[in-house]
Amino acid sequence: MRYNHVRGLRHVIKAFGFSMAGFRDALRFEEAFRIELTLFVILAPIAIWLGHNGIERALMVGCLLLVLITELMNSAVEATVDRISEDDHDLARRAKDIGSAAVFVSLVTVPVVWWLVLFDA
Repeated sequence: MRYNHVRGLRHVIKAFGFSMAGFRDALRFEEAFRIELTLFVILAPIAIWLGHNGIERALMVGCLLLVLITELMNSAVEATVDRISEDDHDLARRAKDIGSAAVFVSLVTVPVVWWLVLFDA
């Protein structure tokens, strides 16, 4: 590992740096992440405006964050699979398709949660 010997505050600082590098790479190499982040920037303020209380706002913004988290994890899976081999393989296809399905479920969560919050269904 890159920083197993580092402890305490230095560990936190190094981990933060790795996280920022991950964001930078996602923004640079992952078009889907850029699109979803743009939607987050647009929809999060709307969610805060439309929500009547903290719970509603948290649900609406939280499901938007879930999309970003899921996309980052999917991108990590795809990068790992591609690092191992770019050859066609059933397990590689399955890993990528399952990651894509996870992103799809997180995307479907957004309108469902927003509908339930906004229309008190």
